[in-house]
Amino acid sequence: MSVVRTTPVPPDVDIAQSADIKPISDIASSYGLEEKYLEHYGTDKAKVRLEFLSDRQGQSRRGKYIDVTAITPTPLGEGKTTTTIGLAQGLGYLGKKSIATIRQPSMGPTFGIKGGAAGGGYSQIVPMTDFNLHLTGDTHAVSAAHNLCAAAIDARIYHESRWSDSYFEKFGLKKLNIDPYSVLWRRVVDMNDRTLRSIIVGLGGLENGPLRETGFDISVASEVMAVLALATSLDDLRRRIGKIVVALDKSGKAVTTEDIGVAGAMTILLKDALKPNALQTLEEQLAFVHAGPFANIAHGNSSITADLIASEISDFVVTESGFGSDMGFEKLMDIKCRSSGLMPDAVVLATVRALKMHGGGPKVTPGKPLSSAYTQENLELLRAGLSNLIAHIEIIGKYGLPVVVSINAFPSDTKAEHELIRDAALKAGAFDAVISRGWSLGGEGCAELALAVDKASSQPHKANLLYPLDMPIKDKIEIIAHEIYGAGTVVYTPEADAAIGKYTDLGYGNFPICMAKTQYSLSHDPAIKGVPRDFDFPVREVRLSAGAGFIVPITGEISTMPGLPSKPAFIGMDIDTMTGRITGLS
Repeated sequence: MSVVRTTPVPPDVDIAQSADIKPISDIASSYGLEEKYLEHYGTDKAKVRLEFLSDRQGQSRRGKYIDVTAITPTPLGEGKTTTTIGLAQGLGYLGKKSIATIRQPSMGPTFGIKGGAAGGGYSQIVPMTDFNLHLTGDTHAVSAAHNLCAAAIDARIYHESRWSDSYFEKFGLKKLNIDPYSVLWRRVVDMNDRTLRSIIVGLGGLENGPLRETGFDISVASEVMAVLALATSLDDLRRRIGKIVVALDKSGKAVTTEDIGVAGAMTILLKDALKPNALQTLEEQLAFVHAGPFANIAHGNSSITADLIASEISDFVVTESGFGSDMGFEKLMDIKCRSSGLMPDAVVLATVRALKMHGGGPKVTPGKPLSSAYTQENLELLRAGLSNLIAHIEIIGKYGLPVVVSINAFPSDTKAEHELIRDAALKAGAFDAVISRGWSLGGEGCAELALAVDKASSQPHKANLLYPLDMPIKDKIEIIAHEIYGAGTVVYTPEADAAIGKYTDLGYGNFPICMAKTQYSLSHDPAIKGVPRDFDFPVREVRLSAGAGFIVPITGEISTMPGLPSKPAFIGMDIDTMTGRITGLS
């Protein structure tokens, strides 16, 4: 271990910054990942060249593939990343070669609510400060590529309004006749900024283009980020980027990045971002940190390239899907696994604190002290919330996969609470339910979890997908709403209905569904806890992500641009200008 454990457990950033981090070359070589495949960013992180995969073609090694998901979380999270890193370390503790593959966090939530996303306690990825901030610049590359496209669209509209067809023919171009009021492509920035959700462009005179309403999304909601995570090679990336539909022309036909001529330039900006980032855990397991699509407004999983490389050089690949099993896990199965060809061998379901919230506990608000209901034994409240755990076990069961429930131990938990959760999980069909102490004990504290996962992943099983792609778009939406969320009737606005008809007519009806909804409820309404049933499920808007290859129904009041809370996490962050030591990240 690169750090000495102490009691009580220090703040995450103190643990991470006290770690003796090995050169990433040493970590990679212990997995058989040769130096020639590494592109270094300092001594403690590197990108992995995709030539590794082409050079390995024909070799049959494949590590077991484990996904870590969660019950419906509180705004503080359920320790899912800590479980992911702890499990990878726990497998290492048992002598297995394990690799964690997780997303790079957006700086919006880092400075907004979360304060960081590298795990916690003695189950972290290091260097933690780099992980939580710029890392190797992938998110900046996504933002630049996305916004280059936005600028190209507005420039084309402006110049086509000024010049004749013959003028464009001189340059080997033809007019695209983009409808300024049917532009589908917004701009992005990797910060939480609610004032940018709806804006007007073209102000200041005709020389600035036509007036039209648009807005900003957070960068990790960009289709470019989704494409980066799903692409399997540079050629696949270029092909997907060229398929992105950015607008409709005045006859209602799709206009793509290829039509505008910007697809090649966008791919150039992304060529290095496509290579996974190699870091390490506190216990010196390899960790790939790559891509960062949100799970509530995008597909919520790390990159396929990272998983493919990891599966070639490890016994276990431990990945993490965002938020609960209704969100990132469903999208892992129905979107990511369709593209990668990798199917999970077992699923870990992280749980504990949120169960009391689902049982009727007080509201949990970031930045405010937890109610005593969450810090003292309350079996009645816990028992009332167990239905949410059971619902998530049932969701995973629909995909035919064995599930191990990880009971994340918080210092205030009691033995009686843990036993109640374990009993309910086993009765609901979980393969096992074990206490996880990765936060306080690192890999040693996750050894029992690792053993259970090893056994579960060896069980005979057949993974299922929820729906066939040739179903109509509405049927696919409704299967997810009924089977995963427990909804009754799906209600579409006229705008959503029209978009579904348009995208079907344009030939995109066979895409999978990437639902955008709240992560704080199985329903569309974050205030509805527990296990709601037979509610009306509203679809207010439907977007097309043709490059990523999915349809995005937007439900309830979910926003693709978060806002900052009244006391943002950045208020507690600072840097010692003498030592460079960062404080406040967690």
